[in-house]
Amino acid sequence: MENLDVTVLRTLHGWRTQGQRALLATVVRTWGSSPRPVGSIMALCESGAVVGSVSGGCIEDDLIYRYSRANQTRASANVAGITHDIPDSTPQRVKYGVSADEAHRFGLPCGGTLELVLEFNPDAALLLALVESLANGHMVQRRTLVASGSVELRPVTAPSPLIDDGEVLANTFGPEYRMLLIGAGQLTEYLATMALFSGFAVTVCDPREEYRASWAVPGVALLTDMPDDVVRDFKVDRRSCVIALTHDPKLDDLALLEALDTDAFYVGAIGSRRNNEARHARLIEHFEQTAESLARLRGPIGIYIGSKTPPEIAVSIMAEVLAVKNGVPLPRDMDVAHAKNTLADGSADPSGPTCFSQAPHR
Repeated sequence: MENLDVTVLRTLHGWRTQGQRALLATVVRTWGSSPRPVGSIMALCESGAVVGSVSGGCIEDDLIYRYSRANQTRASANVAGITHDIPDSTPQRVKYGVSADEAHRFGLPCGGTLELVLEFNPDAALLLALVESLANGHMVQRRTLVASGSVELRPVTAPSPLIDDGEVLANTFGPEYRMLLIGAGQLTEYLATMALFSGFAVTVCDPREEYRASWAVPGVALLTDMPDDVVRDFKVDRRSCVIALTHDPKLDDLALLEALDTDAFYVGAIGSRRNNEARHARLIEHFEQTAESLARLRGPIGIYIGSKTPPEIAVSIMAEVLAVKNGVPLPRDMDVAHAKNTLADGSADPSGPTCFSQAPHR
């Protein structure tokens, strides 16, 4: 399953290529609580088809009604700032939830207000260029001149917050997040499935024919080369994660070392605390690693939820991957920060961060 933004843009391109009228809605500002963050996008076709989301559903329903009616009748529809020329106008702004009654009507949380910019009939060629850049692993900033609706695509190297200064609307889109899983066992099937519906492109590597023979998850690339070679060829970047699930040092260790030498946002391996300690000792003894060089290697992986079965373990691992991806501090990360800021006598370094105790892990 694609990254949601890529799905929205690809679907919008399909509609425009077919000659259908369509709009692109972007959340540019929120006040109080809001269902979707700034930068969220959705696309709406003249047929009433919609992809993506800007709220919990009520605002989408209103936009569908107003846009479909405007296309059908071409008559006045001056509601919530949307004028009669909605199908062909330059970008328009619309606010929802300005009053308590309207917030309740559109299902917004108490006090919630959001502002959208609506772009009408985006250029199909520029949409294709954007989608292809994302598919090739590039990050792109899409810049719209609000007064005219003209669009420019700029390559960028790092994500940035949405810009809306009244003249320019700039939204940065990144390529799909990718997950490389080493080992094609039962746990991998559950984790790969969860990663797919979380928007990751998933690749599984296992040179063992007996494990590959029973693989049954559609939409996942299955490779047969040695894992360390696959990691090198994978072109791991900041939107990639690498997870070893075989319990076999011959397959896991070299691949993990390759992954640690990349910008992967998450590198981890399955196993108990004892297995994790043995892995660290092995890598230090035989591969000239240090505690510092292995600091990014996560294990035992997963957020503690008392999981015992493969599907529950997959849930705990996926939750941790998403937390790291989204920049949510985890107890073990705070413990690492605490350890780095502890003096030799065991007292806390006053320059270090405050830290909480870690919950037990498998």
